[in-house]
Order: sequence, then structure tokens, then C-alpha cells
Amino acid sequence: MLLIEKLDYKFEDGVKKKHEVIVYALSTCGFCKACLKFLKDNKVAFKYVYYDLLEPATKDAVKNDLNIKYKERIMFPFVVIDGKRVVVGMKEDELKKLLEL
Repeated sequence: MLLIEKLDYKFEDGVKKKHEVIVYALSTCGFCKACLKFLKDNKVAFKYVYYDLLEPATKDAVKNDLNIKYKERIMFPFVVIDGKRVVVGMKEDELKKLLEL
């Protein structure tokens, strides 16, 4: 089992629950804040974790898990949709398309 499946995620409820959305963010990142705000403003249900607030060993394991599972460069925000689609960075148009907003 991957560590990313056991993290202590925070949940943001929303009326749009068609997709499972997970956001890996940095607590101090403006793009990450904009991404979380975009999801909230569009009433999308999602869960998230602040990568920079994790313990160092946990950070390494999370980064490794994300690399293995998604084969994408790790940058933030790192948004996983339905466990298979990844949006790296704050790309509003791509998020709208994938989340059908």
C-alpha cells in the first residue's frame, strides 16, 4: 500500500462530487491557494494535504509514491482527478475541462 493512501487529508465538502479530487499543495504557495479557492468557489468536493507541513521522511515517501503512480514531475499544486488524471500547476482551463465545470 502506498503512503499517499494513508495520509491525513483535509476534506472540503462541495455539491459537485462527480469526480474524486486530491490536491497536494504547499501552504505558502500562491498558485496552490488559487487552486484550492477555485475548487471551493466552484463547489467541488475535494481533499487536500499541505506537502510542506509533512514530516521530512513522509515528504520523501509521498514524493516517491506520486512519481511511481503518476509518472509526472512533482510541482505544486499537484491535482489528481479520479486517480488517473493529473494537473500540475494552477491550470484553470484544464481543471474546468476535466471536472466538467
